[in-house]
Amino acid sequence: MEKKNDNAKVIEFIKKYAMVIVLALVLVFFAFTTKGKILLPNNISNIISQNAYVFVLATGMLLCILTGGNIDLSVGSVVCFVGAVGATLMTAARMPWPIAVLVMFTIGTLIGATQAFWIAYVRIPPFIVSLAGMLIFRGLSNVVLGGLTVSLNGDAYVGFIKFFGGGADCYVPDFIAKLLKLNISVNVTCIVVGIAALAIYLALEITGRLKRLAKKYEVDKLVPWIIKLTLISAVIIAVTILLSLFKGIPSVLIIVMIVIVIYTYITSNTTVGRYFYAVGGNEKATKLSGINTNKTFFLAYTNMGFLAALAGMITIARMTSAQPTYGQNYEMDAIASCFIGGASAYGGIGTVPGAIIGATLMGVINLGMLIMGVDQNMQKVVKGLVLLAAVIFDVVSKRGFKIIAKN
Repeated sequence: MEKKNDNAKVIEFIKKYAMVIVLALVLVFFAFTTKGKILLPNNISNIISQNAYVFVLATGMLLCILTGGNIDLSVGSVVCFVGAVGATLMTAARMPWPIAVLVMFTIGTLIGATQAFWIAYVRIPPFIVSLAGMLIFRGLSNVVLGGLTVSLNGDAYVGFIKFFGGGADCYVPDFIAKLLKLNISVNVTCIVVGIAALAIYLALEITGRLKRLAKKYEVDKLVPWIIKLTLISAVIIAVTILLSLFKGIPSVLIIVMIVIVIYTYITSNTTVGRYFYAVGGNEKATKLSGINTNKTFFLAYTNMGFLAALAGMITIARMTSAQPTYGQNYEMDAIASCFIGGASAYGGIGTVPGAIIGATLMGVINLGMLIMGVDQNMQKVVKGLVLLAAVIFDVVSKRGFKIIAKN
């Protein structure tokens, strides 16, 4: 009996941290094949800046997937449309960028709410609604922009670009070094923030474990838990050091971290967050228990529109322009990140940190192959194989691992 329990716990540990292990192996692989170039400080910063939109979209897409493996195919087009409207308002209408940001958030949320209505209350399949949205808003983006590029170059747009992490100098200033009048090449503010982040993470993990033990809940065994803390702490320290050796903290990282923290808290510590998992696990049983499943679907897709608007702002700020082609395949990046990060294709399973790990893995693969000079077509092949492998692992783990654990 004890051996069976041990086997089950080992299998559960592998399932839980499979993508973390894969991410570490992929990093080691590219560290050798690129002769360490992928680990250069500027490349670590690039992974964060170039994939910020994926982190945001994957967080929103996770909520849709949790409700039953449903996806939103329209997010890439919504990103483009919101960015096109925002850029046009700031340039042609000379609208101040803070007001334009509010308009963009409103438009994205309304688009999400409209699609959510058809999905949640009329019960049109999400695939059909979002596919229609993908075509509609891609077309409207071309109409708004007239098929042309709208540039955001100029002093009037500097505030917007810096706030949403665009441009070459969009990093948090090293105000601590200036305050202490230090003349060193290392970004002191980045080091301090990294140490604070590590302290907060360790405090939350330790207090969380103590609370679960006090309530006699099941927790990870001590040794695997310590190993997990050690590895994550090492990653935080390494990233902090590398960023401090370049230009410090990318300003877009602050936006991404705010999104991650808020949605991690919602999904793991609130009643609404539990509803997403419940609906994805068994919608009929959830409805019979008194939960408004229609409202849960509505919230998931409305929120996706809100985060698509944020991703649109990040995109046009980084590119300092709006184009009709922006946002293409963004939905695929977000969906792949969720499934690679451990979200179930059937719904009810997945976490925000998992989706972020999946997005990071895709970002590392993209950058690694780019440094190696791999053809773009082969890059798509590799990403497709990684996604397929992640979904196969999910399906096999549900069927095969149960048999292995019993034996």
